[in-house]
Amino acid sequence: MPSLRKHANQIFRHVLDILDPGQLVKEKVSIRDSTLIVEEREYNLNNYENIYVVGGGKACAPMAKAMEGLLGDKIDNGIIVVKYDHGLSLKKIETVEASHPIPDENGERGASDILRLLSGTGEKDLIICLISGGGSALLVQPHKGITLQDIQTASAELLACGATIDEINTVRKHLSSIKGGQLAKAAYPSTLITLMLSDVVGDPMDIIASGPTVPDESTFEDAYAIIQKYTLEEKIPNIVCGFLRSGKMGEIEETPKNGNKIFDNTQNVIVGSNKIALDAAEKRAKDLGYNTIVLSSLVEGESRDVAKFFAAIAKEVSRTGTPVSKPACIIAGGETTVTIRGKGKGGRNQEFALSAAMEIEGFEGVVILSAGTDGTDGPTDATGAIVDSNTCKAAREKFRLNPDEFLNKNDSYNFFKKTGEHIITGPTMTNVMDIMISLID
Repeated sequence: MPSLRKHANQIFRHVLDILDPGQLVKEKVSIRDSTLIVEEREYNLNNYENIYVVGGGKACAPMAKAMEGLLGDKIDNGIIVVKYDHGLSLKKIETVEASHPIPDENGERGASDILRLLSGTGEKDLIICLISGGGSALLVQPHKGITLQDIQTASAELLACGATIDEINTVRKHLSSIKGGQLAKAAYPSTLITLMLSDVVGDPMDIIASGPTVPDESTFEDAYAIIQKYTLEEKIPNIVCGFLRSGKMGEIEETPKNGNKIFDNTQNVIVGSNKIALDAAEKRAKDLGYNTIVLSSLVEGESRDVAKFFAAIAKEVSRTGTPVSKPACIIAGGETTVTIRGKGKGGRNQEFALSAAMEIEGFEGVVILSAGTDGTDGPTDATGAIVDSNTCKAAREKFRLNPDEFLNKNDSYNFFKKTGEHIITGPTMTNVMDIMISLID
């Protein structure tokens, strides 16, 4: 089984190499003489007095570095907000490092500086906005009447209750003055180009980093319904509930919708997504000699439950060679959620791996890896874990661990810390959600 583990890690590392944000930007953006070409749309740079670069997200720094490489001294100024330890040395663009997934004062300062910069732009300026996963937490600018502490409390409760990223960002958009198309509003009437690295299932542009430059399809009514769905009325600040109720009743202006003139001079382009990660994994697995099947890039749901289904497919392949013959590789991607019931430490990928390990116990020749492409799984230094048919047995016999207890406490991090099965990459500087890989020999 060592070769299966080795191969699973090789596949994952290959995916990270392919997902280099700078290279993904350059595949969509090029320069010919004084013409900027973005996905076949051309911009004559001589028509603009100033070029500014702004944005936010975990992968924003390498995206910005790529834009500096393309535009050089043509960039007049810029500000990006990235997660702590995700910055790079840039020449023209200021980098602000801030907290994720719970926003902090640095994120608020960075977002305020971006809005201040955009407030001085006009129709003869070109704004390039760089967006990636994490941007929703990093670009934090509370709506008037809402404080950063209100946002922090609401974010923590939404993350803990098992809400999907779509739901979390719907609420965030309506508590913010930069999300949900409002950065585009601040940039208008400048020309605005946004390059996005998607970390959202299905790549909906209005959800990626809470869609700061695209029309918002959600409403205050949707946001308040999410608070009610998870019975958070008594857990989040009263001012937040009251604000959303006021918006629902039409007392607060809605986020910009489709058809608004502020989007007339905008172009939004997705430069990378989970599908690219799965394609890279499939190619590497085939090169290693595995018969490979890609299930979906749209995986969602409670992490431990999705893991059971994924493991069931691996067991079926192990027993019958269906739906793919051995040696086999099963690949899926997306983003699961964890409803926190215990007081342990972990993340959705580690919880997935622990649940999967319990399901495949005794099925020799089966390995399952689950990891985040951003290098961070939950509030931990791990990005996921890799398990096999002996993981749980060895945990009981060698370390006297009860896998059920750790799963029930949402304590997958400490389980794998003791078994030594963590995947630790450090910040990868990219982010297209998660990848799940099973190898069966």
